[in-house]
Amino acid sequence: MDGKHSCGVVIARDTEAGWKTLLLRAFHHWDFPKGIREEGEEALQAALREVTEETGIADLEFDWGERFFETGPYSRGKVARYYLASTQQDEVTMGLSPETGEPEHHEWRWVSFDEAYDLGSPRVRQIVQWARQIIGT
Repeated sequence: MDGKHSCGVVIARDTEAGWKTLLLRAFHHWDFPKGIREEGEEALQAALREVTEETGIADLEFDWGERFFETGPYSRGKVARYYLASTQQDEVTMGLSPETGEPEHHEWRWVSFDEAYDLGSPRVRQIVQWARQIIGT
């Protein structure tokens, strides 16, 4: 795994209305919390750091183990690895980019997996399908 790897987490929350997942919007693109793995960081460690930085969510349980899904190359050859975790936390605090001091994302939403599929790009839709198969929604 090199610097062209992003690591993130599909965060699932069991609600009265069924499973919800957290999507973040940057410009017109919706995605799960993720970011570039830093030198010497393990992939899961990077994913956890990015989730905390981007959402303020630190309460994650890997109920389905540490399995992951990797996307094919996109955006100048990057590959993204996503883990799947649950949380009870519904409050989201969007973090600021260390580079710009501005929020990295413009909006966040807890959505159903159907809504996540509709909002996502073809790359994100693959991840939505993978996660919902594991959860059984």
